[in-house]
Order: sequence, then structure tokens, then C-alpha cells
Amino acid sequence: MDGRPKELYSQRPDTSAVRHRQTCRVTEGAQPSNGTSNGANKRIPERRRHFSSPCRDDDHVPFYTLVLVLVLSVCTRFYKINEPPHVCWDETHFGKMGSYYINRTFFFDVHPPLGKMLIGLAGYLTGYDGTFPFIKPGDKYEQHNYWGMRAFCAALGSCLPPFAFLIVLELSHSPPAALIAASLLIFDTGCITLSQYILLDPILMFFIMGSVLCMVRFNTQRLRSFSFSWWLWLLLTGVFLSGSLGVKFVGLFVILLVGINTAFDLWRLLGDLRLSLVDFGKHLLARVFGLIMLPLFLYTTIFAVHFIVLNRSGPGDGFFSSAFQSRLIGNNLHNASMPEYLAYGSVITVKNLRIAGGYLHSHWHLYPEGVGAHQQQVTAYLHKDYNNLWLVKRPDNSDDLAGSSELVRNGDIIRLEHKETTRNLHSHFHEAPLTKKHLQVTGYGINGSGDMNDLWQVEVCGGRKGDPVKVLRSKLRFLHRSTGCVLCSSGKTLPKWGWEQVEVTCSPYVKETPNSQWNIEDHINSKLPNISLLVLKPTFLEILWESHIVMIRGNSGLKAKDNEVNSKPWHWPINYQGLRFSGVNETEYRVYLLGNPVIWWLNLLSLALFVVMLTVASLAVQRGVKMEGMRKVHCHALMEGGGMLLLGWLLHYLPFYIMGRILYYHHYFPAMLFSSMLTGITLDIFLQNFQLLFSSSISHYLLRGGQSILLLGFIYSFYLFHPLSYGMRGPLAHEPASSMAGLRWMESWEF
Repeated sequence: MDGRPKELYSQRPDTSAVRHRQTCRVTEGAQPSNGTSNGANKRIPERRRHFSSPCRDDDHVPFYTLVLVLVLSVCTRFYKINEPPHVCWDETHFGKMGSYYINRTFFFDVHPPLGKMLIGLAGYLTGYDGTFPFIKPGDKYEQHNYWGMRAFCAALGSCLPPFAFLIVLELSHSPPAALIAASLLIFDTGCITLSQYILLDPILMFFIMGSVLCMVRFNTQRLRSFSFSWWLWLLLTGVFLSGSLGVKFVGLFVILLVGINTAFDLWRLLGDLRLSLVDFGKHLLARVFGLIMLPLFLYTTIFAVHFIVLNRSGPGDGFFSSAFQSRLIGNNLHNASMPEYLAYGSVITVKNLRIAGGYLHSHWHLYPEGVGAHQQQVTAYLHKDYNNLWLVKRPDNSDDLAGSSELVRNGDIIRLEHKETTRNLHSHFHEAPLTKKHLQVTGYGINGSGDMNDLWQVEVCGGRKGDPVKVLRSKLRFLHRSTGCVLCSSGKTLPKWGWEQVEVTCSPYVKETPNSQWNIEDHINSKLPNISLLVLKPTFLEILWESHIVMIRGNSGLKAKDNEVNSKPWHWPINYQGLRFSGVNETEYRVYLLGNPVIWWLNLLSLALFVVMLTVASLAVQRGVKMEGMRKVHCHALMEGGGMLLLGWLLHYLPFYIMGRILYYHHYFPAMLFSSMLTGITLDIFLQNFQLLFSSSISHYLLRGGQSILLLGFIYSFYLFHPLSYGMRGPLAHEPASSMAGLRWMESWEF
């Protein structure tokens, strides 16, 4: 030959092909617009590659492959989209919320509104009238038009494999790697199941993957700063980021990923001495506008539309303040009038100022034996109810029940008699049910007669002694005369014996906090003049802030109910346990959310393999090992593309270990997207580097054989496990006659 080592000679065809492909993918308009020199162009030629180019016939291969990926994705997601024709799992929540938008009825949810708004819009545009009640899983849809909402979610879910294909192609410039990544998502039973129902998950994952795709496309425009395509991908990144956060708060994780990428990009620009500080300032301001200001504006606009559409009173009223409720048509506070000042003989409702603190409430049920005194329960209830009504009485019970015109003032001592049960608000030296350092609050007495433990001193926060108590506007505290404690809503949810309402206690810690502050909401007293409540209407920023506080506290307060299936974060990557979407016996249509185990376990192994390969590549770079051709491309793909995907996986997975709320298996799927894309890059580079151990011809056959085995394995495993997504009937998996017999590889799988 020519005297060169055989190993280097065997790489010549690949190297020239790479150089030719790089040259072809540089478009004529790819010159830098910020004055960078030609030398800079030579340093980072890979940044100028574009997806399509007429230079070679081979450049059409990614396009045709992308079309195939899209077709397979749509087919797997839309197959049997109408089955089962009944409510499955969380469709009972998000389908109902879509109905609320169609009916313009206000509700409360722990997630931002975009996903539910889009579901409602999809239902409305496809003929759904918003009348189906979505009471519980298993309810038949019958004549109701539900397919449009499912089809909308399936359409967004169908975009995930093509997005993965384009992202991996951009990061690795390898169509086989992109195809492997897309195939992992196409043939994963878990991704298919989540995409086929009325859920937020496919919508969230659509925006997350869109954000990542736009980010990597923006990164390729570095030598075309401030061009049309540069601005397009920057602004699209901001649009998708606002969508991610607008569906669920876990969208913050992809925002953090884009933020880290942007910080490194700006740090690189700052180190480029050919770039003036003025130009750097332009780059900084452009990113602030595109990635901060634009997403914030769109995110705020989502809530503006949310508040405009949902203008009628509904089941979510009680989670919000009295001022917030006054803007809702049909709420008793909307355009209402009532006496301005509290008086003896008034019938009132008392609302805790803690967000979602609830109304002071009682009912005929008693505390169970062993939970303080066996007296009538007093709780905080989040909904309007007749059992929220209390009668304001003098301490000596001398009030005329017909009402009195004498005002209650700051510092007065009163009794509060429960209107329905005629028992007084009472506290004593028994510990509270859940908050053991607080005292128990009960209903005590008969027909308003009680004892000295029924006396409460009214305190107007920030007021002077003798000031009258204003309805709605005065922040009140109720100090217990006998024990010195203060009436408090702890925010903790009582067990089933307390109807899962909020615990009310008497706190010995008398510092002013929202938990111990209350206001008078409803006020009935025929002897006092009424005033209009229009003066209480809050501003948009006030209701925006309040809604976020309610969502955050509601999210953190989600706890597992009795016999509810939940999971731990360490369960997720190993596919330890799935979720029943529908059916529990032989006669029912059973759907079970579980990832394709071959794909999920391959992802887990690939994570470990990637760490090993990245370590070897980093050591080689650190030791100055000379790398040319494909080895250099592979090293770059591992360290930059793979590193970014690994960071995305970590950001979407590790935070769940510190979350206090209840967690479910489906929370892992955004992280699974990054894991699958990383697997595509890792396995492709691993297979291509067989040439380090074998001759060129053998390594070529091993490469093609390995790729074929992977794709055939994905398809065959999908064939085995597809009934999990598309429905099972007949014997259960542990019975020999079952179609899933022998496929229950883990005891924790419940199909």
C-alpha cells in the first residue's frame, strides 16, 4: 500500500465521506453575519450543516426515513383510538376540565391551564358539547363525542418520534442513530398508551421535545447570527418553553436545560475576542427577549385567556379568596351586596386566609374514640356548604336570634354557634388530631348553651381597639380566652373519618400567619344596610399571583389515598410497576400502562454504557490522543450531544427524589424521552467503533447486523407486548390460556 498503518488506511472511505457530507451541507448563505473571519468558519464547520441539501442522493435518505418514522408513529398512536369507549384513568379529571372550558365553569387544578384549554378546544372543534360528567373511570361515553379529544392527544404524541429523530440527527449527524432513537419511542407501549387518552402527558412531552429541537436547531445557526433562521429558532424555542410550563410545572426542568445551554453559549461568545462587547450585549439582549420575556408574556397570556373563559362559578371557588370569587358569575359574591360591618345576631361564613385554607365548618359527625375529646368535629371545608354557617352571639348568650344592630368591634368577646347543629365553637386542653402541638377544636353544647371554653376574642389585624369588624376586608384572628391559643387552619388533610377535610386547630403560637387569619365572607343581617361588593374586584396581577400560590400549595399537598397505587422514583427506570388504565378482571377491557421492557432495560444499560464511553473519550482528549475522521465526529457527538441529553435526563428525573407530593409511574416519561435519544447516539457510536477491533469488512457487517438486530428486537418486543396498549380481554397473564401468558416477567406487573 502506501506505508500507512492498516488501521488508519481502513478509515479513508469513511473520512472522505464525512468531509464530503460536511461540505455539501454548507449552504451558500451560511456566512457569518457578525463579522467573524474565515478562520472561524474553518474551526467549527459542523455548526454549518443543514438537514437538506441537493449535493448527494444520500442526503434524501434522512428525509425518507423521517417520513417513515412519522407514518409509523401516527399508525401506532391512532390505532384503536376509540377503544375502550369509556373513561380510563385520569380522563375523569382532564376530560371533565375540558368540559368546564366548554361550559365556561371555573375549577381548580394543581397544573397550569394550557393543557386543559387545548383539550377543551379540541373537543369543542370536533363536536363535543361538554355535557358528559366524567364522574369515574369505567363510565360509558355512549353518544358523547369523545374521539376528538383523544385524537388531539394522539396527534401530539405522534410528533414525539419525529422530534427525537430530528434532534438526534442534529446532534450526531447519523441517520442510523436518529432512527434507533425514533424507533425506541415508536414501539414503546408506554408512550403509545399515554398518547391515546385524554391526558396532559402527550401535550407536555410535545412541548418539551419541541423546546429541545428548537434549541439544537438554534445552536446550528451560530455562524448566522441575527439572520431570519437564527431569530426563527430562537423565538420558537421561547414559544415551546412557554407551552411546556403552561401545561405542567415540570416544564421548569426543560427551561433549566435551555438556560444552561444558553449560559454556556453566552460564555463562549464572551471568550471570543473578535466579538465586541456591544455585539455581545446584542446577543445577550436577544436571548433575554426570546427566552425570558417572550415565554413570560405567552405564559401570562395563557392565564389571561383562562380567566376570561372561566367566568362562571364552579367547583373551584372555595380554593380562592373572597375577592377572587367576587368576579365569577353565579357566585354569591358576584355583584352582591351585604352589610358592611359585622354585628351580633349576624349569620356568617368564616374563610381562612391561607390559600386553600377552607371555610370554618362543622357537621354532626364526632371525632372518633382516641382522637381528643369525643365531641363534634370542626374542620375547614373548601366548598360552599350550608354547614359553613355560624351565628355570632354575645358571650352571655343574651342575643335575640332575630338579629341585632350592635356592631362587633376589635377586642370584643363572642360565641360562634354552628347554625345547623346549634353547638358552639369550642377548644380545650386536648391535642389536635394531626398537629400534636396544637389543641383540639370541637363543637360543644346543646342549643347554644355551653361553657367558658366557648369564648373567643375577636382581633382585627392591624386595627385599633374598638374598630368595627368589616366584612371581607378585615383580617381577623380568634383568640381562645381560656387557653390563650389562636384558631388556625393547619392545611393538613384529615383521614376518612374526617371526610378528608382540612384540620382546624387552636395554635399556641400566636404569631400572625395566614393559617391563623380569617375573614368574614357571607354576611346575613336584616337590620343592617347593605353595600355593593364591586369595590373588592381584584386586578389581573392579583388573581394571577393568587392562582399560582393555590396551585403550588395544592401540588405539594397531594398525598396518596388509601389503596391508591403510587410508585417511587427508583421504580421507574427499571420498569418495576405500571398503572391500570382500565379493567381488572377477565370480562373487562384491560389497558395497562407499562413501558416495553426490552426498550426500557436497553435504555438503562445504554446509560451505563454511555458513561463508560464518555469516560474513555474524555481521557483520550485529556491525554492528547490524536483523533481524525469519524473518531473525532464520534467524540464530539458523545461529549456535546450525548452530554446534553444526559443532562436533560438528569434534570427530568433526579428532582422527583426530593418531591414531597405523591408520585406516579407516568412522571418518568419526559426523562424517558431523553434516555431514548441518548440510547440512539450511544448504540450507534458503539456499533460503528467495532472497526477498532475488527477489519473494515467485518466491522461493516457487524454494524449492519447490530442495527438490524436492534430494529427487529424493537418490532418483535412490540408485537409481544402491544396488548398492554391496545387492550386485553380473557384470562389474566398468570393463567396459561392468556394471550399474555409467559410475558409477566416481573411479579410487580399487574396485567
